[in-house]
Amino acid sequence: MAILAGGLATRLGHVTERIPKILVDVAGRPFAEHQIELLQRNGVDTVVFCVGHLGELIAEHYGDGTRWGVQLDYSSDGPQPLGTGGALIRALPKLGEAFYVLYGDSYLPIDYAAAGQAFLAAGRPGLMTVYGNEGRFDASNVWFADGEIRLYDKQHRLPAMRHIDCGLGLLRASALDGWPRDAAVDLADVYQRLVARGELAGCEVSQRFYEIGSPAGLKELDQFLRTGFGGR
Repeated sequence: MAILAGGLATRLGHVTERIPKILVDVAGRPFAEHQIELLQRNGVDTVVFCVGHLGELIAEHYGDGTRWGVQLDYSSDGPQPLGTGGALIRALPKLGEAFYVLYGDSYLPIDYAAAGQAFLAAGRPGLMTVYGNEGRFDASNVWFADGEIRLYDKQHRLPAMRHIDCGLGLLRASALDGWPRDAAVDLADVYQRLVARGELAGCEVSQRFYEIGSPAGLKELDQFLRTGFGGR
């Protein structure tokens, strides 16, 4: 599992001036702890944090993951931000031939094993989990019909886009072939190229996602976790 945790989190303002977004307090604990525990409950036992801005604080705080019963490792952008796709490319030696990838600000309480099985059954280089958002929780960015992703675009949206990228995908290392190494690459562009080639499978989930990328999202997830639903 790769967790993309290298962003600057500018929408959270002063909250992330001294700590990375993934260490922001949610329901009394750093967000990453909720993520790690959710993944551990779903059978994920190895996580690679792709870090950038203040990434050393994540490594200092979580170490090798022994406390949570998982194996944690870290891959750093280095002196220049590599973007979400570039960070994955940098981390490939630690990720292996196929892996989950999760945005570092997403909390997604779904069945991860089921998504993994859907990925294997599809036999394609990539899979994206999608939710029937209908514009409720954020702007819908996926045209998903008849079990297929027809279009994915975060910038130019169409009425047919009623689903949203949940923040969890699965990729084979080959999905990143042809992209530049040690350069900035956006994972959204990788996904779009896969869609254009018919190489990105879709897996619709019934549980909505939560995010901490904005103050409103942070407050909403805090309330959700404090109810105890996040531990189910």
